[in-house]
Amino acid sequence: MPIQESDVQNAIRSVKDPELPQDLMTLGLVQLIEIDEKSGVRVRIALTPAMHAMKDRLQAKVEQAIKAAAAGNAPSVTIEFAAAPPAQEPDVLPGVRHVIAVGAGKGGVGKSTISTLLALGLARSGANVGLLDGDIYGPSLGTMLGLDTLDTLAEGNTLMPFDVHGIKAMTIAKLVDPDKPMIWRGPMAHKAFSQLLLQTGWGELDYLIVDLPPGTGDVPLSLAQSLPLTGAVIVCTPQRVAQDDARRAVRMFGELSVPILGLVENMSWFETNDGQEYDIFGRGGAENLAADMNIPFLGPLPLHISMRQNADAGTPLGNFSINDDITTSIERLASELAAQVVAQDTGVGQPTISMS
Repeated sequence: MPIQESDVQNAIRSVKDPELPQDLMTLGLVQLIEIDEKSGVRVRIALTPAMHAMKDRLQAKVEQAIKAAAAGNAPSVTIEFAAAPPAQEPDVLPGVRHVIAVGAGKGGVGKSTISTLLALGLARSGANVGLLDGDIYGPSLGTMLGLDTLDTLAEGNTLMPFDVHGIKAMTIAKLVDPDKPMIWRGPMAHKAFSQLLLQTGWGELDYLIVDLPPGTGDVPLSLAQSLPLTGAVIVCTPQRVAQDDARRAVRMFGELSVPILGLVENMSWFETNDGQEYDIFGRGGAENLAADMNIPFLGPLPLHISMRQNADAGTPLGNFSINDDITTSIERLASELAAQVVAQDTGVGQPTISMS
């Protein structure tokens, strides 16, 4: 008996990918199913930019599932991909599809490190990524990205982002005297941040990662309000004092109706060069917090001396060569973030945070 459209639909529903919140049919990404007794089955699937890295894997899984359902009654199976309709672009950042804030309830938890690694991880998966150092008072990405010897360029009133390590980057550290303190009140900091964001020629980006100042005070609150955010990532270390502050950061974004794309546990353990692990801050606290607050947990990342060395040397891509486990951890963070953005694109499976 020839395969029916309902058989094809059920076959596609059976394809479960760990990076997707639901199957392709449920997500509404199957645009076309054609069945011809002579030419076989043709399926067209719409992919968002966040799904680009999983394209080949999805194609193989869908083909296999349809062939199994056809049981030899389809001459061929053809899977086509098309771009999903673009999300409504905010006027303030034309060409930027997703703006993701990386925040923390307190300083010193490695927010800039996570911002950098997420940007690089997404770029390595094939996405066009920008990274904005929004920490107006304590910018660190100039050092971490090795921008010290690079000149700042402009075309008219538009700043040209630095094209480094496979991403586009901008930081206020390249626009001010490094020896002078940033003694700015809230309105001045907000103005400087807005100029940095809006006067940089980002071009076409799938993601713009924004490293926000720490805390939940006036400055990070105002900066978050000025951004057309897809969502926010919260960085936390395992210990209780960091969890308490991360909880406040989650609630701040909740007050702004900004979805929480996930929580990252940074410095989850200390790993020596010979592979020994020490739970300096008590592993797992941030994961427990994510479960308690019903928000996604993107994963843990260890502390390693080579990561500090790469940050000081401005060689962030070196973090992908420390060892296989750390590489896998970084790639998993980026992959899980991309999956949460897919969920936002398709409106499926995101938890709701109610603030009272």
